[in-house]
Amino acid sequence: MAAQPPLSSYIVIPARLESTRLPRKLLLQETGKTVLQHTYESASRARKPGSIWVAADHLEIVADVKRFGGRVELT
Repeated sequence: MAAQPPLSSYIVIPARLESTRLPRKLLLQETGKTVLQHTYESASRARKPGSIWVAADHLEIVADVKRFGGRVELT
């Protein structure tokens, strides 16, 4: 039996700019980093993350992710 390649994991973080209760929440900076950057960094500490992507609905989200060096796709 042939050896199976190791499984890859992907983390996708959905990121909406206009949340209902707190608009623009993901771009708030209480500690010098945006909430979205904290989320991305937490995901990167997951056990063996293969690839982390942010699914963004707005160009401001895209710009923030690119600013801290993350991977992003406008949806």
